[in-house]
Amino acid sequence: MRLQRILFNFDIGVRALFQNRIRAILTSLGIIFGVASVIAMLAIGKGAEKEILEQIKQVGANNIIIKSKIGDQSRKNDDNGSSDDGTAATGKEVKDKKNFSPGLSIADADDIMGSISSVKFASPEIELQAQFLFEGLNMNGKLIGVQNYYFETTGATLADGRFFSEKQLENAEPVCVIGKNIKTKLFAGKDPVGQYLKCGNNWLLIIGVLGNKDVNAGEMEKLSVRNLNNEVYLPVNTMLIRYSNRSLVTTEKIRRMRNRRNQTPSNYNQLDRIVVHVASSDLMAPTVEVLSRLLARRHQQVEDYEIVVPELLLKQEQKTKALFNVVLAIIASISLIVGGIGIMNIMLASVLERTREIGLRLALGATKRDVVMQFLGEAVSISITGGVIGVILGISTSVLIRHLTGIQTIISPASIIISFTISIAVGLVFGILPARRAAKSDPVVSLRSD
Repeated sequence: MRLQRILFNFDIGVRALFQNRIRAILTSLGIIFGVASVIAMLAIGKGAEKEILEQIKQVGANNIIIKSKIGDQSRKNDDNGSSDDGTAATGKEVKDKKNFSPGLSIADADDIMGSISSVKFASPEIELQAQFLFEGLNMNGKLIGVQNYYFETTGATLADGRFFSEKQLENAEPVCVIGKNIKTKLFAGKDPVGQYLKCGNNWLLIIGVLGNKDVNAGEMEKLSVRNLNNEVYLPVNTMLIRYSNRSLVTTEKIRRMRNRRNQTPSNYNQLDRIVVHVASSDLMAPTVEVLSRLLARRHQQVEDYEIVVPELLLKQEQKTKALFNVVLAIIASISLIVGGIGIMNIMLASVLERTREIGLRLALGATKRDVVMQFLGEAVSISITGGVIGVILGISTSVLIRHLTGIQTIISPASIIISFTISIAVGLVFGILPARRAAKSDPVVSLRSD
C-alpha cells in the first residue's frame, strides 16, 4: 500500500514535468553535461593508462638503456703534453688528457654483468646504416649487432626460424634474423629462412624472422625503442669483425684527428648502446645509482654516455596524466553540482508558482509526506532523464574523440554506473529543500494565495 502511494505521488510529479517540458529540459542541462563530461574524462584517463602500460611492454619491463654520445678525440694528445697541431699543451689540456675515455664498449657490458648483482644481463648493441639486397630488390635500413639477450629485453618473438646459437655468436658467423617488414618487402611470396641477404658488403644467411610488433613512432625517440619490423640483426661479434669496430685506431682516424678542426667529432664508441635488464623493479633506483658510479669510474668521469630509464619516465608520465585526469574529473563534477543547484532553484520557483495546488492537495487529505514525495519525484525524474541523456552523450563524445584526435579512450561500465548514480543522488539531495518547503505550507494560506 505504501509503495503504491509513493508511486502515485511520483506519477503526479512526472505529469507536472510534462506540463513544463521546456523548463524541465533546461533544468536538466547541467546534469546532462556533467554526466557526459565525467564519462568522457574517465574514458580518456583509462585510455591513457592502457597506452602507458602498452609502452612499458614495448620498451621491456625493468630495462635501463645506456646510450653512447659522439665524443671528441681531442683528449688523445701525445704523452709529451703536445697537441696534434704541434703547439705546447696548456695545464688544463694536460689535466684533460688524464680524463681519456675509451667510449662505450663490450667491456662495459661485461663489467656491469659481473659487478652488479641486481643485473640479470646486459645486452650490447651496434647500429649501422646499410643497404639490403635480394634478387634485384633493395631497401635501406639499419643493421644491428646484438646478442640473444636483446630479443629477451625487447620481448621479441619469432614468426619463423630460430635465434642465434652460442657457436654462431662466438665464431662471428655471417647469419642474421630479419624483421617482419624486411620479409614483406624483399621476400614476397618466398620463405626467407635459408636465403642469403646482402647487407652492405657482406652476404648473411637468414636463420629467423621476427614476429610483428607495433611501435608508436612518436615514442621511439623519447623512449629509445627500436622498430623491430624494419631492422636486420646479426651477432655482435660478426658486426665487429666483418663490418666495423670503431674502437680500433686506423689510418683514417689518425688523419681525421690531425684535421679535426675541419671535421665533425668522430664516434669512437665501440657500442651504440647497452640495454641492462634488472631482476626486479624494486631494484631499479639503486641499480641506476650503482651503474652511474661504475660507468663514471670506467670512463674516467667523461660523460660520453647517457643513462635512460624508460619505465621510470613512463611511470612519471602516468602519474602526471592521472593527476591531470583527476583535475578534469573534478571540474566535470562541478557541472553536476551546478546542475543540482539549478534543479533546486527551479523547484523552489515551482513551489512558489504552485502554492494553491499544494494547498488544495493538503486540504483534500494529502499528507506532508505525499507532498514531499511529489516534489522529490519531479527532481529525481529530471536527474534520471538528464543522467540517461548524459550517458549517451558521454559515450558518443568518447567515440568521437577517439576518431577525430586519435586519443585512445576506454569506456568502463564503472564510470557509467558511478556518473548515473551521482546524477540521481544530486536530484535527491538538491530536491529535498524545495520538497520540504512545499510540505510545510499552510493549507489555508496556500488556498488564499493568487
